[in-house]
Amino acid sequence: MLKNIVDGFIDRADPEEIQGEIVAIILPHAGYKYSGWVAGYGAKIIKDKKFDTVVVVGLSHRVPFKGLSVLDKDFYQTPLGNVAIDKDISKKIVAYNKNISYYELPFRVEHSAEVEIPFLQRTLKNFKIVVILTGDFSYESCCLLRDAISSIVKKSGKKILLVASADMSHFFPEEKARNIDARTIKEMEKFDPETLFAKCLSWSNSERPCNSIGLIGVMMAARELGADKLKVLKYATSGDVTFDKSQVVGYCSAVIYQSSVISNRLSVKEEKEKKMEELLNDEQKERLLEIARKTLETYIKKGETLEFKEGDPVLNKELGAFVTLHKYGELRGCIGNMIGKGPLYLTVRDMAIAASTQDPRFPGVTKDELDTIDIEISVLSQMEKISDPSKIIMGKHGVMVQSGFRSGVFLPQVATETGWDRETFMNSLCAHKAGLPPDAWKKGECEIFIYTAEVFGEK
Repeated sequence: MLKNIVDGFIDRADPEEIQGEIVAIILPHAGYKYSGWVAGYGAKIIKDKKFDTVVVVGLSHRVPFKGLSVLDKDFYQTPLGNVAIDKDISKKIVAYNKNISYYELPFRVEHSAEVEIPFLQRTLKNFKIVVILTGDFSYESCCLLRDAISSIVKKSGKKILLVASADMSHFFPEEKARNIDARTIKEMEKFDPETLFAKCLSWSNSERPCNSIGLIGVMMAARELGADKLKVLKYATSGDVTFDKSQVVGYCSAVIYQSSVISNRLSVKEEKEKKMEELLNDEQKERLLEIARKTLETYIKKGETLEFKEGDPVLNKELGAFVTLHKYGELRGCIGNMIGKGPLYLTVRDMAIAASTQDPRFPGVTKDELDTIDIEISVLSQMEKISDPSKIIMGKHGVMVQSGFRSGVFLPQVATETGWDRETFMNSLCAHKAGLPPDAWKKGECEIFIYTAEVFGEK
């Protein structure tokens, strides 16, 4: 019966063809009689394509928790058979961050990821799955999904599909629901997940997509994996099936892909960015974190500045760097140099001391706090002056504004940590960091510089 139902949904679907490489799909997760025919569109677009592993990101509707839960089992069983869990990738995702774990309880009573698996079984062959549930509405969880998935997928060497399980608005009259969902879809198709999150913050729970974090996190991860387009394949409401228009739920299927228009240019773009992306290897990052940690502990406990000697030519480059301290996830100090004024490893050492003792916003770090402090390092690229603020990409670019003796700077992660859109980001930078009118950046009353940062921290 299940095979006939799912096959019927897929066979009847007629999605518009896309030109490009599919990275992710978005499927609804309501009962099949309500949303299955919409899910058929997303399933049809991947039919008979080859993927080694499918990462399904659902929502824990009934059991709240912080962060992400990754299923740790050998297989997932449906009436259509067993689907093997990719235990290698699952374990690596769990090991990525302390806020990712296997919390079993949500999986016992959750349908959001489960309902997508039969669609995969009827469209793909010889694949494994990773099943993730989101537990809280937070930007931190979006970034966890982005970073854990994209980092591990890139290293895996496997062909991987991402699936976001998400419904749209809930329990509005038909006309209002369609207006709300049209607004959401418009934001989705801009493929700017950071701005979509900021919009979700201003919407009520019923207006947001159900599993906003999974949806936005998958969009962010897909972008890191090369995707540049999101296309909605089908939208409908429960009223289209039940004919009860008084209170409906919205559903959509969508595909996220790397368009063929840019596919030939991507390699050129990647080559331009490669120098920054490959600036530091894992060993060099670990060494800088080690220097920062040893410096912090020695200076706070003994008041002594350690001497280090480094032969690594990369760590001896003159590069700007910031050291950021967090305590239980909250900012505890952040100071850095925008422009290198000596070897990178010594800049990191000196900024570790400055962040712990000289940030005017906080008292100095004490001995008792050391075990609660996490260190994050940002190594900066060279500044690029721009005249068009639309070139600023939230979450990618850090920005400095300057007018005479007044200047202010934000690191790229400020946007991801706050969820600000470009206007809020720039208004705050001008007003609160540079002491300029909030709209100075719009009126040409300051110079604007952008840069990128390679950010890494203790896990």
